[in-house]
Amino acid sequence: MWFVYRNYDMQEIRATLNKGINYWWLLLSMLVGLASHFSRTIRWQMLIEPIEKKTHITNTFFAVMIGYFANLLIPRMGEISRCGVLSRYEKVSVSRLIGTVVVERLMDVIMLIICLLLVLALQFSVVTEFLFKNTDFSKFSNVFTSVWTYVVILVLILGVRFFKKWFSQTSPYIKLKGLWAKFSEGFLAVKNIKNKWLFVMHTIFIWIMYFLMIYVCFFAFEFTSHLTPLAGLSAFVLGSLGMVAPVQGGMGPWHFMVIATLQMYGVSENEGAAFALIVWSSINAMIVVLGIVSMIILPLINRHQADGQ
Repeated sequence: MWFVYRNYDMQEIRATLNKGINYWWLLLSMLVGLASHFSRTIRWQMLIEPIEKKTHITNTFFAVMIGYFANLLIPRMGEISRCGVLSRYEKVSVSRLIGTVVVERLMDVIMLIICLLLVLALQFSVVTEFLFKNTDFSKFSNVFTSVWTYVVILVLILGVRFFKKWFSQTSPYIKLKGLWAKFSEGFLAVKNIKNKWLFVMHTIFIWIMYFLMIYVCFFAFEFTSHLTPLAGLSAFVLGSLGMVAPVQGGMGPWHFMVIATLQMYGVSENEGAAFALIVWSSINAMIVVLGIVSMIILPLINRHQADGQ
């Protein structure tokens, strides 16, 4: 965050925000986000049911929200956290749950690629201008032309082969093989889903809601209210690429990508910075509140399990 905002005049950003924000649109964005989280909960249940059992909707939803909250504390920790939470309250295998989460993430990657291709098809000039303005392609070419790159790759390959041969003769390897078998069951659960079309529809719905979370926020600010849905799609997709960075909730990279994208559509740098700051904060404020509430409520609604132990 400091790296992205270090050169901005915070007084100017504050003045931009003082021009007026329609908070009802931000509230609508939060509700749209809540709908996506609930849909993700149902989709996860559909993956879990064939290999374990149908989990309770409340436990699954609260586990998902705790996972989102954990991602704001430690990057990528949410995927493990929600599996651990659900395993505790539903008595299901963590390894199998992790396998189902990997399937979920693969589906999300596919959807992100589809959205990126859609943006490239509809806004090719904007995206190429963005890439050439914000990417130093010479650094990429230097990586592939350096002899050290290939030396490192060779050393890694030899190291992995040696380690694998040595590790296969140890007792932890046998235990890991058992965990891998359970993980594979979870990963392959998608083949046994009862209603595959419903699973696909939930995936599409989740990503439509993600797009709307950003686009409806355009109407909260006068300087973005005139932008088209295509501009919203570009900001959403390029911002999503920023979320791939291993930082808490995309903090920093997401802001940079959104600010740079909005500039392509005529929004000033300070206005884009104000938009990114408020939108990211409002979306993640909901996650913080629901994450904390989930951690409080889960033990209460499952108290009978603890009493029975």
